[in-house]
Amino acid sequence: MSTSEAIEFTEEQEALVVKSWNVMKKNAGELGLKFFLKIFEIAPSAQKLFSFLGDSNVPLERNPKLKSHAMSVFVMTCESAVQLRKAGKVTVRESTLKKLGAVHFKNGVLDAHYEVTKFALLETIKEAVLPEMWSPKMKIAWGEAYDQLVAAIKSETKPSA
Repeated sequence: MSTSEAIEFTEEQEALVVKSWNVMKKNAGELGLKFFLKIFEIAPSAQKLFSFLGDSNVPLERNPKLKSHAMSVFVMTCESAVQLRKAGKVTVRESTLKKLGAVHFKNGVLDAHYEVTKFALLETIKEAVLPEMWSPKMKIAWGEAYDQLVAAIKSETKPSA
């Protein structure tokens, strides 16, 4: 994705994402872990993509490396979504995007993995916000923001230099 490509993310979508992130932010650690546990529940084989889980006998929900990783991924994803309209593009540092692209390439992350992750993210957000706050429009807004982040990561998905 070139930086000249403007992303269409409406004011309404931005408001929905910001409103829900403000509710979730204080529980980012717990929600990040729930997010990853959902991914592994849907696709247990995805655990193999995380080298730090391979040699651990600690249950996933208590694994400190998973907790740390899950929180950072969840926060990065949500912060990227919040900034999308204002910036007109995914606002993750370029070095971070390159690193994410290289790691995802090296670990063999496939489109199906991104789809499972999107489903888990949307379910995590749905459960985290008040039932009356969640709506089809909010789901679409978060889905669009996630898709833009994935497109940015995929644009850097190649072997590390």
